[in-house]
Amino acid sequence: MENSRSAILNRLFMVFGLVLLVPFAIGLQLFRVNFVEGDELRNLWNEQAIDYISIPAQRGNIYDQNGSLLATNNVEYKAAIDPKIEGLTNTQIGQVCDTLAKYTKRSSAFYQQKIKQAPNRSRYVVLNKSIDTEAHEALRQLNIQGVILEEEYKRKYNFGTLAAHTLGFVNHDLNGMTGLEKEYNNQLRGEDGVQQVRRDRNGRIYAYLGAPRKQPQQGHSLHTTIDSHIQAILEEELKAGIDKTRSISGSAIVMDPQTGAIKAMANYPTFNPNNPASLNSTNRRNFAISDMIEPGSTFKLVTSIAAVEQKKVQLNEQFKTPEDGKTLIHGQWMRDHEPMGTLSFPEVIQKSSNVATAQIAMRLSKDAFYQYARNLGFGTPTNIDLPNEESGRLPKPYEWSQVTLPWMAIGYEVQATPIQIAQAYAAFANEGTMMRPYLVEKITNGRDKVVQKNNQVPVRKIAKESTIKKLYPIFKEVVSDSGTAEYAQVDGLSIVGKTGTAQKYIDGQYRNEYRSSFVGVFPADDPKYVCLIVLDDPDTYPPYGGVTAGPIFRETANRIAGLDNEIEKHILEKEKNDEIWAYAPNIKGLTKKDAKALLQKQQLPYKLQGNGDWITDQTPESGTELTPDDKIELTLSDTITETEVQELPNGYSRIPDVGGMSMRKAMVLLNNRGFETEIIGSGTIYRQFPRPGDMMKQGRTVTIRGKAKPLESLTTNKSTE
Repeated sequence: MENSRSAILNRLFMVFGLVLLVPFAIGLQLFRVNFVEGDELRNLWNEQAIDYISIPAQRGNIYDQNGSLLATNNVEYKAAIDPKIEGLTNTQIGQVCDTLAKYTKRSSAFYQQKIKQAPNRSRYVVLNKSIDTEAHEALRQLNIQGVILEEEYKRKYNFGTLAAHTLGFVNHDLNGMTGLEKEYNNQLRGEDGVQQVRRDRNGRIYAYLGAPRKQPQQGHSLHTTIDSHIQAILEEELKAGIDKTRSISGSAIVMDPQTGAIKAMANYPTFNPNNPASLNSTNRRNFAISDMIEPGSTFKLVTSIAAVEQKKVQLNEQFKTPEDGKTLIHGQWMRDHEPMGTLSFPEVIQKSSNVATAQIAMRLSKDAFYQYARNLGFGTPTNIDLPNEESGRLPKPYEWSQVTLPWMAIGYEVQATPIQIAQAYAAFANEGTMMRPYLVEKITNGRDKVVQKNNQVPVRKIAKESTIKKLYPIFKEVVSDSGTAEYAQVDGLSIVGKTGTAQKYIDGQYRNEYRSSFVGVFPADDPKYVCLIVLDDPDTYPPYGGVTAGPIFRETANRIAGLDNEIEKHILEKEKNDEIWAYAPNIKGLTKKDAKALLQKQQLPYKLQGNGDWITDQTPESGTELTPDDKIELTLSDTITETEVQELPNGYSRIPDVGGMSMRKAMVLLNNRGFETEIIGSGTIYRQFPRPGDMMKQGRTVTIRGKAKPLESLTTNKSTE
């Protein structure tokens, strides 16, 4: 019994000793942690709690050539507070909340409740993630310790869709995705800074006042060659033309041929880079540099240069084309858009004869033709400073079939991008010197100091200057009444150009769908602009480039000329000189009475010399242009030789001069003479064909052209391309 009690007491003492040992061990451990190893452990905790976050750099701006801001950054401010900072009073917290309530849609109580509900140890309570500039300034002026204001930048494109494909857009991290934003992303984005923060045991980050930070280096700015005025004109006219012709899409480029600077680049449909997800990715693709198309007759520039420089054709040479306008070449039919008969070499280009062009091309060797195509930039990228440029496709001679050369000569079996076509014609306008197209003139830092300047880069000579000088006037005649680009003419402005129409190759065969184009250089005598218009499948008849793309060029060039003081001055002077003019009619052989009646009806001043009833001589000769101050001097005689008598055969009449008249008055006069009229444009007559004074059978047509030719009237007329 006694032994049992002793055993129980021993067990109790043992348990009691163990119970006393546990708090002793805990106390010993606390002593070690706090006093023996405390400093070392506290430093370790501090190191683990400190972290670093990046401070985004402000992205650089993008300007047009005149300094207009195309792309910049919008600042959004975040407001937070450190409620545990020493010295912060409830009154100051109330001031902060009241100020936020004044500039936002939330109440002061809402913000105070946010602070009360924050964790006890929280040193960073976000009150509002997005406040405006006024709210930010008001909070800053409170000068209350504990208020934390942070900046966040978002990209803004000031003119919406203007130059969208050229500028491109950025993602949510402000990294460029397309266009100049992508090509110059490294220069634009700058270098992020670093800020020290604390991280709690749950991984949450807390900013605190006085934390060390490395300031970000702001991005550099791009100064582009884009002229926002020309860009707006190009986009407006391209859209209007696409709507008018009901085309699927279109591209357009305006380029300086002497430097390679791109003044404007447009595509339609387009998108808004402020909201790039609003349309599908197809609309965001820059067709002007990434679409490979068969260029059609614009490619005849290659054939012309190669044939003239290789002396395979004479400028006065005549080419006989089939009566039905088609010919069989190695088992494949090639057609002209209409039978043309016998053509001189200049007329082959002016009227865009496929058959005659193929005849000329087949005089050249494959290697020679291929080399000239390469010289004009086809088959290789232009190296424009934009991403995703395609190189086109120019098959090598060993890949050619028997029909490749004649068909390539008229712009088939070759693929080119619009920028390549524009570059080729720019070289043609620049006396044969090809320039690399570019968009960025210079790059500056935040202090407006130039850190990079893009120099103008000559690429190569496409041909001898003598060759260019021979061909240049021929391509000038394309933009005339007798050429395929009749509807691309601009009053008072000389233009060199070429039309193009090519069937689309879809699923292994050519369909009844077209790409229509026109490329023009103006002013022809002092080239400052090359303008290319390309339309995808215009729903008009005929679909030729001269009828569809030509009027878009005309309206674009006319408006661009209005922006250029030198060109506008030249046009106004020419219009002033040509404001009222006429051709001298043929008066010789008429009676005095008939001559006076004809001249008075046409309101032409005249002076009579001598005596008699017959007109035996006149000054100036018939067909001479007259100014309002000119007088026609008529010589009278009593007698006249038989050969001088100009009796009109039955059914014939003499063409009156209707220059300077209104359309209505001209039509009445011509109809009274027994002629039909073809009207081009509206307003005051400034040109007619055939010339005044000529004798012509009644019932034939006299063409009269007015000064203002609306786009609406053009797609209904029959093209000559």
